[in-house]
Order: sequence, then structure tokens, then C-alpha cells
Amino acid sequence: MATAAESQQLSNAILSFALEGSFPEDATALQSVSETDLNPTIEALSKAKADIEAEIHTINEETKDDISSWMRNAKVLQEDIIRSKTIANDIIRQSEEPEVTGEAVLDAEEKAEFLNREVQYSQQIHGVLRRIQQVNQLLVQVEQASRERRVVDSLQLLERSWKALDDVGISKTTRVMKLLDLRAFELKSDIHQVFNHVWKTLVQVDTESGKVAIYNSRQAYKEVDERMEQLWHNLDAAVVSPRMDATRSNIPGIRVEGDVLELAGSSDGSAESLLSDLEQILTFVAQKLPADLLRPLADVMMGDIISKLTKGWLNPAVPSGLKDLDTFQALVSKMKGFCDTLQHNGFPGLEQIQDWATKAPTIWLEKSRETALDSVRVKLAGGIGESKRVEKIERQMVSIAEGKELSRTGAGAVADSNDWGDDWGEAWDDEKAGDDQEQASQVEGHEDNHVEDDDGAADAWGWDDNDDAAKDADEKPEETKPEANEPADAPDEDDGADAWGWGDDGDGPEEEAQAEPAPAQAPAPVAPAAKAKSGKAKEETRELVFKETYSISSMPEPVLELIFSILEDGAALTKDGNEYSLLAATAPGLFSLPTFVLALFRAISPHYYSSDAGGNMFLYNDAMYLSEKLSDFSMAWKQREDLTPRARSMLRIDNDVRTLKSFANRSYSNEMSLQKTILQDLLGGSQSLAQQDDKESSIEAGTARIRSVAATWDPILRRSVWSQAVGSLADSLASRLISDVLEMPSIGQDEAYSIAQLIASATELDDLFLPSKLAGTAPVPDELPTTAQYAPSWLRLKYLGEVLQSNLNEVKFLWCESELSLYFTVDEVIDLIHASFEDNARTRETIKEIKAKQPLAR
Repeated sequence: MATAAESQQLSNAILSFALEGSFPEDATALQSVSETDLNPTIEALSKAKADIEAEIHTINEETKDDISSWMRNAKVLQEDIIRSKTIANDIIRQSEEPEVTGEAVLDAEEKAEFLNREVQYSQQIHGVLRRIQQVNQLLVQVEQASRERRVVDSLQLLERSWKALDDVGISKTTRVMKLLDLRAFELKSDIHQVFNHVWKTLVQVDTESGKVAIYNSRQAYKEVDERMEQLWHNLDAAVVSPRMDATRSNIPGIRVEGDVLELAGSSDGSAESLLSDLEQILTFVAQKLPADLLRPLADVMMGDIISKLTKGWLNPAVPSGLKDLDTFQALVSKMKGFCDTLQHNGFPGLEQIQDWATKAPTIWLEKSRETALDSVRVKLAGGIGESKRVEKIERQMVSIAEGKELSRTGAGAVADSNDWGDDWGEAWDDEKAGDDQEQASQVEGHEDNHVEDDDGAADAWGWDDNDDAAKDADEKPEETKPEANEPADAPDEDDGADAWGWGDDGDGPEEEAQAEPAPAQAPAPVAPAAKAKSGKAKEETRELVFKETYSISSMPEPVLELIFSILEDGAALTKDGNEYSLLAATAPGLFSLPTFVLALFRAISPHYYSSDAGGNMFLYNDAMYLSEKLSDFSMAWKQREDLTPRARSMLRIDNDVRTLKSFANRSYSNEMSLQKTILQDLLGGSQSLAQQDDKESSIEAGTARIRSVAATWDPILRRSVWSQAVGSLADSLASRLISDVLEMPSIGQDEAYSIAQLIASATELDDLFLPSKLAGTAPVPDELPTTAQYAPSWLRLKYLGEVLQSNLNEVKFLWCESELSLYFTVDEVIDLIHASFEDNARTRETIKEIKAKQPLAR
């Protein structure tokens, strides 16, 4: 037997051959198979087989998708090959038999098309014959209904036959269509003859006598729309329009007797009476006509009746206030009953008048708003009308020291009257009796003044312990001081400006006064006695009453009356009870209406006021007057005991008051801006006076313009506002002269004299600001003008004239010994010296001395 090694050697050889196809190099070394144990070889082959199968399985799993795709593609390819072979065989067969594939196929196609056309034609003939048969059957039915006196049915069937005749689809010139059309026309003529006879028997209308009769003793017939429309036109002409014509002097009434409806007697012309008469008319129609006739008739007539009723009677009957509220409430109640009656009688299309009755409170509020706004428009369209003088009263708490300062500076002369009170005389220092006499010439005692122990009022007016505060306050018009019932820091923004197109395009007297420097005045000496007692004087306060008159147009009073009336109506609606129950819900809308009225006034008033001389100033006065009166009304409203708490809380016009003040200031500012622009144009525009050939004419034109404007404003503005406005124009003139002179590089002697003459001509405007003229009293000899209080550059202009006419020593004196340094800087004076004098040792010495001198404190 072979050993195990020999058996393994044989096994390896067989595996190598089976797997790799290789043989051992020395095959003779192998034992004979019959002598070798084959079990190791068989096991090795089994193991190799299992390994190969596992490897094949793994490879098969990894390539399964690709193999499946290959198989599908192979199958499709095989099918394509088979199909190609079939096509190829057909091509070969057809090429071998050309007669069958060509002529036979074409002949078969032509036969098929012919058969299709024959079938379609047969179908069309069948459809036309069927429709002709339908038309013929309808005409037979029409003829049958006509013989049976069923007029409306025959008309309906005839209308259907016409439609069916149009749908036959063949030419009307064919014989059969001509015969059908002729038969239909003959039937129509016969039927209409019968119908007209029956209609005239049922309905009889006499427009001349205003009578309509509708009988129902015959069978009720349905009606076509044309006949219903004709019935409505006849009914309207005979009865409805004469009754609903509100322009007639004698409006007739309505009477129904049996089968007859007619005009009779006269009506009182109220909307309630009209509703009653319309109710009779429509009830008569509903009772006489069958239900299937009423709807088509109502579709025609109700639109016209409701439109005439609403526009011609109901809307005009809505009151604009509470005066005729009882009548209005009765009308609304009657309207609801009228709608119920019509609805019960089967009338459709009542939604519009039902809504009117439901929305009556809203309609009333809209009518009130429309009437109020329209009254403002109409009033403004008529122009500002005749002016009226009114009084402005202003009360301030001032100390004795402040009162002395006011009297000394002449601020009291601006007001028409200043009631200082009899007690002031006791407060003055005995050593200052002379001051009392001077004060007495400017102010007038008033018996109604009283002493205030509480200093709160002074704080409300913004007074402080500085004497200059009183002086500055009186140099501005009253708009610079907040009202006593309004916080000092209350904003002036126009909350509704954006909505009406207003912008922050200007300021009023208040802002203008604040923007300008304080009026230049030489400091007044204070007596030692006054200084010693200043502390005691400041501790005691008195009420200072300013009274000024000014003009307003004819607009503010009607606007105020309108607003007060609206608010009183709104307050009445908040009361308990049934008197105003219908309109109680409209109270908030009524309280908001004054805001709309004032917004409209602000929006359109500038257009109408601008056409009058001084119109902007009238508008300023009117707006301020409205704001003051509304503010007073608001304060009084909140204190009234006859109002409900709801009414007191619903008044919100404080914002409107502030808006009006802002609007007034813009009107003032617009006028000032316009006049200053005109003034600058008269002075040469952008061309300096030094470059103009006729300087005198420019200055003369400028001063003449200021005097003309001052005369225009004089009967309009309060004296304090007039002084500030005219002073601002004078200041604009002075500033222009000063700036043009300071910009001149050199000034010759003759030119300096000429300019000084121009300045002298301009300063003749001082006569507008004499205390006697401002106070409206007789002229006082040698009185000093107060122009500088309202034109800050005025004294600066006068000193400029002095400098231009002075030599070097005089200029040095004006700076060192006089008050030139209060109005000019050292650099400005030196520039004037360089422009007017030669540069020599003397000039340089003078400049050196001027620089060495300390300017006076301003």
C-alpha cells in the first residue's frame, strides 16, 4: 500500500490538473492509482468544488443586476430581430406582388371614405328632419292652444317654436323653412289679436284723468316682459309720477274704490303721506294681479319707485339736527311698516329701502356731517365778509419790580389798555412818586383788578424772578405765552396737517419772536432806592390785565355756532330716556364732527382768504379767535352740571385748539415770508445796493411798501402783533442795508454821505412806532420812538449812519465813550475804518486805541 505522503502527492497532482491544467514535472514519481489511497484526493476535490461553488455564488450575487439587465436587453434585441425579419419578409412579399399593395389598397381607402360621407350625410338629414318635426309639433301645439283661448300658453309655445326654427340649421331660403316661418307668422298674428282683446278687457288705463282699472273677473293670464313694462309705464304716468313729484305746488292724493285706482284730493307733501299712498297703490296692484304676473311687474317697477322714493323723499326728510327728530323717528317707523306690507303682498327687491330703515341713525349722522361741512364751504365761498372788532383780554401776575420795568420800557403802550389796578399806587415807593406820574400817562387804573395771594398763576405764565422776563414777555404777542388753561409745554403740532396737506412750512409770531435777538436797548439806570426795595417789590404781586382789540372776519362766529350746536346735540344724545333712543348710538360720531369741521376750515380757508388784502392776517386772527373760544368752551364744558358724565368725557377738542394755534402761526408766517420777499425784491433782490444806480428809489420803494403793509394791517391786527410784524419788516430792511454796507470793500466820502442819507431815509419809519401812535393817543412832543423794541437791528442801523458821517476821532468817541460797542464788534468797526479812511499812522493809532478799549457788556 502507498503511504500517506504518496496519497497526498497524488491528490495535489490531480487538484493542480483540475484547477490549473498543469502536470507534475516528474510523473513517474507518482504511484499507481490502484496502489494509492484515493480518499484524500476525493476529499480535496470535494473541498475545491465547495469553494468554487461559494465563489461562483458570491460573484453571481455581485453581478445579478448586470446579468438581469443583459438578459432583458438580449430579449428585446431578440424581439427586434424577429420583428425586423417579419418586416423584411413583408417587404419581400410586397415587392414580389406590387398590384396587391398599390391599387387594391387605394381602392379600399376610397370606398371607406365614401361610406363615411354617406353615413354623415344621413345623420345630418336625420337631425334636420327631427328638428323640423319638432318645430311642426310646436306649431301644432300653438294652434291648439290658440283655439282653446290659452293666449299666454300659445305665446310661450310660439316663442319656443321660433327658437326651434332658428336651431334647425339650414338656410331660411329652403322651401320647408319658408313654409314653417310663414305658418309661425300667421299664428303670431292670430294670437296677438286674441291677446290684445283680452288685455284691453282686463286692464284699462286713462292717463288724462289719472285713473287705472284692473279687473280679475276673467281667467288670470300670464304676461310677457314687454307687456309688464308697458303696464308700468302707463301706471307710472297716470298715478305714480304725479304723486311722487315733490316739485309740484299741489301734490294729489290717492283713492281706491273697488277696481279703480285714481288721483284724488291733495296731500300734505310729507314723506309719511307718500308712504301711505304708495302702500295703497302697491297693495291695489298686488290684489288685482295674479301672483305670477306680480313678480315680472315688480321687477320692472320697484327699481324706479325705490330710487325716486329714496332720493326725492326719504333723504331730504332726514334732519341735520335734533330739531325734527320726532318726525324723523315716525318716518323710520312708518318705513318699516311699509316694507312689511310690501313683503307680505309678495313684492321682491325691497333690500334697499329695508337697509335705509335699518341704517337710519347712520344716515342721520352722515347728513349732519354733510350739512356741517357744506355750510363751512358755502360760507368760505362767499368771502371773508364784513369784519368785526373783538377784544383780547390777557391776565398776568407780575411783581411790583416787573411792573415798574414794564411801565418804564413803554411796553404798556403797545396794548390798547393796561389795567394795573388801584392798589398799585400803594405799592410804589414814596420816593418814586415821579415814576408813578410817568406810569399814569401810559397805563390806566381798573377797579376790577384784585390782588392774588397765590403765585401759581405767575408760574403758569412762565414768569420768573428776573425783571427782564417781564420785559421780554411783553415784547412778544400773546401767542408767546401759553394760555392759563393750557400747560406751558403743550405742543403746537398740527395732528391733522398731513391729512390735509399741511407741512411744517412756517412759524408764527411766537416762533419768529424767539428766533430774533432780543431788542437792543441802552441799559436804563436804576435808582438806589429802587435797588434797595427790589427784594420787597418782587415779593408782592398784582394782576396785570392787557386788553387789546383786533378784527376778525365773518367766518369764526358761524363756525363756532355750528360746533357748539353739534356738541349740544351730542350731549343730548347721551341722556337717558326714549326721546333720542333712535340716534343714541351716533353720539361718538357727533362729538368727532367738530374735528372734521375745523380740518375743512384749515384745508380750504387759505384759498379764499388769500384773495383779500391782509387775508393771511385775517386768517391768523380768525384761527386764534377760534382756538381761544374753543378753549374757553372746553373749560366751561367740563364744569357743567347739566351734562352727563359720558358727555363731559366725550369732548375732545384740546388737540383741535392746539392745531388751530399752529395753523394760525403758519398763516402769520406765510404772510411775513411773502412781504419780506416782496421787500427784498424792491431793494434790488440779490444785487447789492452799492451796485445799483438808483439806490434812493430802492430805499424809497422799500419804506413805502412797509408803510403800505402797516396801513393794511393796522385795522386788522392787535397792536402788539402789528408792532412785531411791522417791526420785523423794518428789521429786514435794516439788516439788508447793514449787510450791503459791511460787504463794501471801500467807501468814499461822497458815497458814505449818500449811504448815510439812505439810512436816514429808512429810519424815518420811526414815526410808525411812536408811543402815542401805538397807544392810539394824541402825539406827545419830543417822544422817543420804540422801533428798537421790535426791530433788533434798528439801533445798529442808526449807529452805522453815525459812523459813516464821522471822522476818526468821532468814531473813536462812539466806541470808547458812547454805545457803539453794544451794536458792532470791534472787527466790524475796524473794517469800516479801513474801508472809509486812508491807511496812515493816525488811522493805525485810532485802531489801536479802539482795540485797547473793552466793549460794553451787552
